[in-house]
Amino acid sequence: MNPGRIPAPRAEARPPSSPSDGLRTHADALHEHARRLRAGALALDWKGPQAEAFRWRVEDLADRCATAAESLARSADQLDAAAGRAR
Repeated sequence: MNPGRIPAPRAEARPPSSPSDGLRTHADALHEHARRLRAGALALDWKGPQAEAFRWRVEDLADRCATAAESLARSADQLDAAAGRAR
């Protein structure tokens, strides 16, 4: 990284058209993080009690990501319902 230089902003494909779409975008990202965490934990070639403890922690984190994603999706549905939009 170059000191003193400000990095360019990340390019988004398209900004969300509504707050509920933004919540769904974040929910999708969290679901993907959960999937990748689980896949990474399964792919570990590490044995022993410390490895199992690590896998449990990663699985717990993946569950938390999935739970947050479901909550965001539910909130998006509630926003749409309040605005009279069906999804």
